[in-house]
Amino acid sequence: MILPGAEPFFLPGGREGVLLIHGFTGLPAELLLMGQYLHARGFSVLGVRLAGHGTTVEDMSHMTWEDWMDSVRDGYALLSGFCDTVDVIGHSMGGLFALLLSSEEKIGKVVTLAAPIQIAEERGIKFLPPREVCNNQFVPKARRRLKGVPEAVNNTYRKMPLIGVHELVDVIEKTKGCIDKVTVPVLIMHSRDDHTAAPVSAEYIYDHVQSHIRRICWLEESGHLLPVAAEREKVFAEAAAFLQAPDA
Repeated sequence: MILPGAEPFFLPGGREGVLLIHGFTGLPAELLLMGQYLHARGFSVLGVRLAGHGTTVEDMSHMTWEDWMDSVRDGYALLSGFCDTVDVIGHSMGGLFALLLSSEEKIGKVVTLAAPIQIAEERGIKFLPPREVCNNQFVPKARRRLKGVPEAVNNTYRKMPLIGVHELVDVIEKTKGCIDKVTVPVLIMHSRDDHTAAPVSAEYIYDHVQSHIRRICWLEESGHLLPVAAEREKVFAEAAAFLQAPDA
């Protein structure tokens, strides 16, 4: 059963679509404000729910990164049936899926929000136990309550499955392995004070995509949760301008 407020959302608008992809242990609601902003500017917007998210953390522990990628592919198929072009915006792990999707399908433009090519050292990723001992193992996941956001945003999982962290690492490695196939215009947004996705991740993406049009937009005080953080209006405006620009 999907938790209240954790459902995917569709905001029908014009013939240019935007697929929004949330991150690891996140929810579509984390991108709802951004979706509403883009919808008000004429886009059709679909916020997908990755498999095993917005239900139970035990459900998530049975999912692989391919299950999550299939959720993204399903969202693209639905939106491309409604729109002439599809752009993709992904937050955190969702940004990696946005890059992966652009290497598989005909995508207009990609915007990554705090995509983690390298996980920050303070997250203790080097202490992750081997995969074979991670089944049915969970660790606490703390997060402060946010104001002025959809209620569901503050009801995300309070623990995460260690086996899922291995799947996240697999997504990172898969992205690094095919990032040179990304040729569409890319806007890379990242906060310098991100303590989850190391800021060097933005530079890696910029250096390795093959896009002729690519740009990094740095934020100073947004941490990791760019779509719901203090500078979110800047994030929304920069993304919308990039998608609307005729030459990206």
